[in-house]
Amino acid sequence: MESKKDKLVRFNNKGSALIEKPLPVYKATVPLLKTEGGHGDRNSSSRIPKFGKFKVFPEDHEPWRERILDPGSELFLQWNRIFLFWCLVALFVDPLFFYMPSVINKDDTSCMDTDLNLGIVVTCFRTLADAFYILHIIIKFRTAYVSPTSRVFGRGELVTDPDMIAMRYLKSDFFIDLVAALPLPQIVIWFIIPAIRSAHADHTTNALVLIVLLQYVPRLYLIFPLSSQIIKATGVVTKTAWAGAAYNLLLYMLASHVLGASWYLLSIERHATCWKSECRKETNPLQCNPHYLDCGTLDDGGRLKWGNSTVVFSNCDPNNNISFNYGIFEIALTKEVFSSHFLQKYFYCLWWGLQNLSSYGQSLNTSTFMGETLFAILIAILGLVLFAHLIGNMQTYLQSITVRLEEWRLKRRDTEEWMRHRQLPQDLRERVQRFVQYKWLATRGVDEESILWALPPDLRRDIQRHLCLDLVRRLHQERIIEMATSQLPSAGYTLSLGGPFLLTDG
Repeated sequence: MESKKDKLVRFNNKGSALIEKPLPVYKATVPLLKTEGGHGDRNSSSRIPKFGKFKVFPEDHEPWRERILDPGSELFLQWNRIFLFWCLVALFVDPLFFYMPSVINKDDTSCMDTDLNLGIVVTCFRTLADAFYILHIIIKFRTAYVSPTSRVFGRGELVTDPDMIAMRYLKSDFFIDLVAALPLPQIVIWFIIPAIRSAHADHTTNALVLIVLLQYVPRLYLIFPLSSQIIKATGVVTKTAWAGAAYNLLLYMLASHVLGASWYLLSIERHATCWKSECRKETNPLQCNPHYLDCGTLDDGGRLKWGNSTVVFSNCDPNNNISFNYGIFEIALTKEVFSSHFLQKYFYCLWWGLQNLSSYGQSLNTSTFMGETLFAILIAILGLVLFAHLIGNMQTYLQSITVRLEEWRLKRRDTEEWMRHRQLPQDLRERVQRFVQYKWLATRGVDEESILWALPPDLRRDIQRHLCLDLVRRLHQERIIEMATSQLPSAGYTLSLGGPFLLTDG
């Protein structure tokens, strides 16, 4: 019995690994030999089959629906990068729902309205992001995992049984992925809130806040295992230091975006609370109806009469001497953020969130309202944590760009001090300086020896041959010239490098 040969792995010149293994066995979907009439012809074995008439598949060929993905493959890594991008898009899109409530000022009256055009656009992007979350769930049902019992010896064995994969996924992360993929904000905005508003004429948005925050936590959580998988496969999330710094800055701006959108929604909620409080108190000359606060009744006859005599809006205007304390939300009314266009209100709220997140909320003047105080405390804690983590990582990435140059500068300074301490002559100093400068230009501060000795022997030999090829050619040419000139008489013969000619004086 012949012994089985071990598989040999060698890195070729193109950088890919070649594995010596037997060729796969192929099978055809139709008989190879077939007569014109469609019946098999046993005597026509000398005919050459036309391969355009049938398909040839390897024996282990499987349809794409039954394919199991390798978690360490390049395809799975690319999908993780794509899904990480759409996770960030989803985290950016969700707070945009907070900008849908607005205030319309018309003459001396005001009312609450909902920006349906913005809701449609945000819903489209949100639905597209939800599709990627659903696709991610499907892919995880078809992704193999490493058996925990086989991790003792090396990398471990992959479990490719679909039933075992599904059972493991259902017991681990399926519930979190399912909660993150549900279209809850769309259902609340387009079905639940209109039904409540028609019954109570109330623009309360507490349900929207709770639903968005309920999904924001698992969606934010999914970023961490995704980043961990990418780091485990490639070592870093981004390929360059500048991209890493931009990624951390993007996360910090995303936190400012969420904070600004939350401040806008809480501000308009606080403004609506003042309106409803004054509306309940007003009985003369006309009794206030909560329906009048909605823009849907702006052209109603009773609403017009009430609007000419009401003091609800003046009692909730912070420019007047009022008893209602808006606290940190007062600037949203004085700047008329509620009635501005979307881009104006968005960038102002983004600036507000970035300013207070960077200053840890030190400039906030809060009222005694407990919800407002808790929101200010949250700003201070988030600002401290995010600034220490994200901006710290960003600084690390930026410092890594110039770390080699700084090391070379310190090493050059130490060399200068050493030569001065040892009182080396000027010619030796210049030679040392030229060597240090040449080594920096040649290697840019990279320790080439440690990199080469960490590679396999065959790959290290090919790299050394490539690096020394030009030097060998140049030395070989100089050796030939030296041997040729040494055989010539000393009477003024010179060798022309331009061609095979010998020139002599006279």
